[in-house]
Amino acid sequence: MAQSFIMESCNCIEPQWPADELLMKYQYISDFFIALAYFSIPLELIYFVKKSAVFPYRWVLVQFGAFIVLCGATHLINLWTFTMHSRTVAVVMTTAKVLTAAVSCATALMLVHIIPDLLSVKTRELFLKNKAAELDREMGLIRTQEETGRHVRMLTHEIRSTLDRHTILRTTLVELGRTLALEECALWMPTRTGLELQLSYTLRQQNPVGYTVPIHLPVINQVFGSNRALKISPNSPVARLRPISGKYVPGEVVAVRVPLLHLSNFQINDWPELSTKRYALMVLMLPSNSARQWHVHELELVEVVADQVAVALSHAAILEESMRARDLLFEQNVALDLARREAETAIRARNDFLAVMNHEMRTPMHAIIALSSLLQETELTPEQRLMVETILKSSNLLATLINDVLDLSRLEDGSLQLEKGTFNLHSVFKEVLNLIKPVASVKKLLVTLNIASDVPVYAVGDEKRLMQTILNVSGNAVKFSKEGSISMAASVIKPESLREYRTAEFFPVPSEGQFYLRVQVKDMGSGISPQDMPKLFTKFTQTQPLATRNSGGSGLGLAICKRFVNLMDGSIWVDSDGLGKGCTASFIVKLGFPERPYETKLPFAPKVQGNHIQTNFGGLKVLVMDDNGVGRSVTKGLLIHLGCDVTTVGSSDDCMRTVSLEHKVVFIDVSMDCYELASRVRERFGKRQERPLVVALTGNTDKATKDNCIRFGLDGVILKPISVDKMRNVLAELLEHRVLFEAM
Repeated sequence: MAQSFIMESCNCIEPQWPADELLMKYQYISDFFIALAYFSIPLELIYFVKKSAVFPYRWVLVQFGAFIVLCGATHLINLWTFTMHSRTVAVVMTTAKVLTAAVSCATALMLVHIIPDLLSVKTRELFLKNKAAELDREMGLIRTQEETGRHVRMLTHEIRSTLDRHTILRTTLVELGRTLALEECALWMPTRTGLELQLSYTLRQQNPVGYTVPIHLPVINQVFGSNRALKISPNSPVARLRPISGKYVPGEVVAVRVPLLHLSNFQINDWPELSTKRYALMVLMLPSNSARQWHVHELELVEVVADQVAVALSHAAILEESMRARDLLFEQNVALDLARREAETAIRARNDFLAVMNHEMRTPMHAIIALSSLLQETELTPEQRLMVETILKSSNLLATLINDVLDLSRLEDGSLQLEKGTFNLHSVFKEVLNLIKPVASVKKLLVTLNIASDVPVYAVGDEKRLMQTILNVSGNAVKFSKEGSISMAASVIKPESLREYRTAEFFPVPSEGQFYLRVQVKDMGSGISPQDMPKLFTKFTQTQPLATRNSGGSGLGLAICKRFVNLMDGSIWVDSDGLGKGCTASFIVKLGFPERPYETKLPFAPKVQGNHIQTNFGGLKVLVMDDNGVGRSVTKGLLIHLGCDVTTVGSSDDCMRTVSLEHKVVFIDVSMDCYELASRVRERFGKRQERPLVVALTGNTDKATKDNCIRFGLDGVILKPISVDKMRNVLAELLEHRVLFEAM
């Protein structure tokens, strides 16, 4: 019974046929290798778990490992079942299979719960892989952009390191060819007509420069119509940059437009001068017989470089224009400097001529006026007196013209400077009134003078120029009036009223210690037409009504007055309602208040009034030194007529031998060495009160003559020509004040 049970439970196999034994043998070997494989897998899992730092399902791996071990054990135990075996083997085999079944069911149940988690982890892993791939692409794009930017900066630096147009374009082609490894790169520039593109620059110079194509080709219009780099056919006319020889596969070609900015403003050489926007064409070719293609970042690089070239060309155009303007300005400056030197030479020659003519003309004028004045004081018939008066009048007019020409010359070359000093302002107006009254009385004109109460008695300014201006304006009023009256008015402009007199050329500004004097001369003469008003202050010009009258004017008076007034920071103008309605001449000058109200102009003596002039100079010993015989005779005649005892000499040595303390006055012509002679006279006679008065007679009106006379200690300067009345006044003032420097 027991033996029977053992036999049933051991599953004993009856002996098989030889073929069956072979099959069993194969099963036996297979179970061995299956068991070996099952036992190796847990070892690998154990190694994986040990090496893995983080794994969320370690216990699942342990359970799976146990399942595999049990499966392997089952196959291993099964090796003993192919032969006669004991019950123990059967029990072990049964136990292994039961455990294997339990573990495999548990593992299957656990996988039902674990697989969704594993799938979600897989999804996240796939998402992360996609993100990583996208990040890799972005990093690649960033690296490409950085590379492009580096190339752009490098190209921009090379292109803009110079502002020469040809260097810019040549550098652009070379750097693009080196950076992008191009086979050829060329630039087509528009011709002057704007109807063609001319091959102007090439990288390899495989085609001759100067080849042209029509600008209205479809491929050119396509490129010019886009701001992007476009691929074009290698067979297009602008892409034929290398000679056709042999068989080869041309590389890809792109073209991009290059704006030519503001060419119409600069007119650069042979570039178009049209106002419409123009473009050049840049063509780039990859190497032939290669599979290389244009990438996006390379096209972007080409577009950026084209824009940079456009900016550099615009800067170069500006530089070329500025250099051309500089060269033109330099040429103009050279021409102006040459013209200035020529003008200065002409002015110096004119001034030298005028200075010589001034002295040479005043010497005969001195003789004419002196002798005419002497003749006038003799007994003459009415007809003779009229002729003498005409000679004197014409001579005085000529002397005035000489003075006006010299003043105008000095005003134009800027050598005339105002001689400012303190003077009696009221006396200036009264003296002008006394000068014009005789002529006005002959013409039966009533002349009135109104000096406002706010006009100070003393003022600081150029007395001579102010008097000359007032005398000229009032003299014109007398000269061109036949009847009626002439009114002269002077007033001080209040600071708050200065705004009323402001013009584009005159902008008075109140200042401390100074005031603006307004002088107005109104007449009832012939008036001035509106069309003649602009010509009033033009030199050597007279208005037609005045010129047709026998006034004897030279047309210089008002022109000189305007310049004098401008020097005194003032303005002058004339108002008239028309012909036959008179006119009003007004001017404003800037004067100063004196620091001491009654300061005098020492060493310049005040003018002696006519009723105090000494008329008898009998016995007054006077020495006259002049190298000109006519001048000596004329001066001697004037002095003898006034009762003086006159001695004449012709040289300085004769003068020093002749002069003595008995001589009260020594007249010396300034053309001789009067400065040294004056020094020798001072040294001989010592004290000023005992020595003779040394006075220079001169025909020079320049300020240097007067300054030299003062510096060398002369006692006076008298300007030729001299009449009897003038000599009488000179002697009277010299004897009274022992000094007399006539204003020049």
